[in-house]
Amino acid sequence: MGKVLIFSAPSGSGKTTIVRHLLERFPELEFSISATSRAPRGEERDGVDYYFMDAAEFRTRVEAGEFIEWEEVYAGTCYGTLRAEIDRIWDRGHVVVFDVDVVGALNIKKLFGDQALSIFIMPPSVAELRRRLEGRGTDSAEAIERRLAKAEQEIGYAPKFDRVVVNDDLQAAYAEAVQVVGDFLTR
Repeated sequence: MGKVLIFSAPSGSGKTTIVRHLLERFPELEFSISATSRAPRGEERDGVDYYFMDAAEFRTRVEAGEFIEWEEVYAGTCYGTLRAEIDRIWDRGHVVVFDVDVVGALNIKKLFGDQALSIFIMPPSVAELRRRLEGRGTDSAEAIERRLAKAEQEIGYAPKFDRVVVNDDLQAAYAEAVQVVGDFLTR
């Protein structure tokens, strides 16, 4: 069994930006592509951003035991991690990088124990999250309100993570994340 890095944060916290920076900095890291039952947004591509499937296929694969974890994150919208994705990355000798919701993150941490490092990316404030989400222009006003309500719940999980990186200054968050990940990879 190889190592895994688990990142979680409320939508708009900068998690994906920080993960992309780490993937560029550490060639041994490889992103685990999650599966979802939602439709693609914007320019998202199947097999690159997510493995997109309809709700029926998602449920069938859950029942077949193909997921190491999954969660209905929003009503009718599921996300999960396929076993085959982990095996694909480890077979290449790489470290798996997860970008998942808080419940999924804690489930993965429990599954992999000391082989996993869980990192929560903390937003500077809920007001800043709102500004970032509105600035993306990818979600409706209702979707933004749902994300903000969920963000307040997710922030409550932060103390359960191995490390919390506050993203109020992107360069400082990059530096802290590089240090934490570098330490984990060399231990």
